[in-house]
Amino acid sequence: MTLDPRTNAFRPDLAAKHLQGRVEARHFVDGVKHQVIEPIADLRREPAHEAPLDTQALFGDIVTVYETSDEGWCWGQLENDGYVGYLSANALGPVGPAPTHRVAVPRTFGFPGANIKLPPMMALPMGATLPIVKQTERFALNGFGWHFPLTHVMPLSAKAPDFVAVAETLLAAPYLWGGKSSLGIDCSGLVQIALQAAGMPCPRDTYMQEAALGQASSLDALRRGDLIFWKGHVAIARDGATIVHANAHHMMVAIEPVAEALARIKAAGSDVTCVKRL
Repeated sequence: MTLDPRTNAFRPDLAAKHLQGRVEARHFVDGVKHQVIEPIADLRREPAHEAPLDTQALFGDIVTVYETSDEGWCWGQLENDGYVGYLSANALGPVGPAPTHRVAVPRTFGFPGANIKLPPMMALPMGATLPIVKQTERFALNGFGWHFPLTHVMPLSAKAPDFVAVAETLLAAPYLWGGKSSLGIDCSGLVQIALQAAGMPCPRDTYMQEAALGQASSLDALRRGDLIFWKGHVAIARDGATIVHANAHHMMVAIEPVAEALARIKAAGSDVTCVKRL
């Protein structure tokens, strides 16, 4: 079976040690774990800022790095969903204390003290993870003493009760191919962020999600939480008549009638490939 290079770390010249015997490469290395220290880190297909954006890593994510170039690019694999690509070395640091909480709102601020009028030290997107060492009545503090509004974070063990409602909090976020935050998000990124908030593992790309998630259902039986797949696109059913999805037609996360979306996408030459119930 041919391995997918998007989720398996191998190139003709270099590959992950655990793939030895399964792929051909001139060198095999174990890799070193790093942690994302920027709010959002772009993962690109090639080591260049103009290269296509494949996905993004978020603050606290773990990355196994197999190569760091003199130009400041790290080639590695995300622990969260297994995606492989190139990240700026400046976005990575040593692995710190294990995270305890996840950002549960589209965006939050870390303030240097218990005062929301202070200039924030950092803005973190939904899905970012961080170690909380202390809680007060209003704030959750990390090891640097940054104060995050307590209502904006939740323990990693907590699960959002309705992943569709999570997706709806990102309404009007601009569409960005490969994006995973309120600053820019794509269709499969929206599904992944929402499902992970509800404690459900989710692969990154549409074709991966279609293959891995749920059981086959139908448009006739559509209900809240069903996923509708087209080639290269996925939408979340809000009910039997409407969907929420990040799409390039509206250039944002939008709600629209199912019938309207079906007709528009069909006119563009694409039919529904399947409906999945989680």
